[in-house]
Amino acid sequence: MSNNLSMHGLHASKEIGSTAVNNLFHRVMLMRQYELNHPKSRAPSKNTVAPQGSTLVGRETPGGIFKRVRSNIVQSIRAFKGPDLAKEASRLGHHFLYAHGGEAKTKSEVLAAIAKALFFPKACGKNYDALRTALTEEIDKAGPQPGFVVMLEGLPSAQKFDKEAREILLDVFRDAAEFWAERAVCFRVFYSFALTNN
Repeated sequence: MSNNLSMHGLHASKEIGSTAVNNLFHRVMLMRQYELNHPKSRAPSKNTVAPQGSTLVGRETPGGIFKRVRSNIVQSIRAFKGPDLAKEASRLGHHFLYAHGGEAKTKSEVLAAIAKALFFPKACGKNYDALRTALTEEIDKAGPQPGFVVMLEGLPSAQKFDKEAREILLDVFRDAAEFWAERAVCFRVFYSFALTNN
């Protein structure tokens, strides 16, 4: 499995077939620290602003399960399965990020679960703005990125995390997709809702 894989939880490990856990945020911060200490070693950025209206394909090769999926999108998982998304991310050399809503029922629990699963600092689990910053500016500071496939599984449908709260959360990821599109980096997010109201 790709070293770009980041997931949390027993369910994810069994479902996607990996036991390795990589800390994306830590890796990104180490990259930034290295570049600060070795400024001449930084390679020229391949992240250029895409012309308006263009379709981004980044460094993707034709084919694969994303051949009909836009490069920067937030959409329902639909027919995709976690192992297939992880395998395609690996094939493309993209980071694969997995978070499961689990037992979360409130905004703070959902944000905390996502921050923990993606190994972001605890502050990212407190509000939408901090999560948005972690998904965009903080990672961008580390230098060129290969692309992202994000899977948000089992987002709750609960009284304290209703449709409006879910839409705000998805808007954070839409903002991140737009941010990375401006840098010609693929950022695809696939989400599902919990089957029951626990």
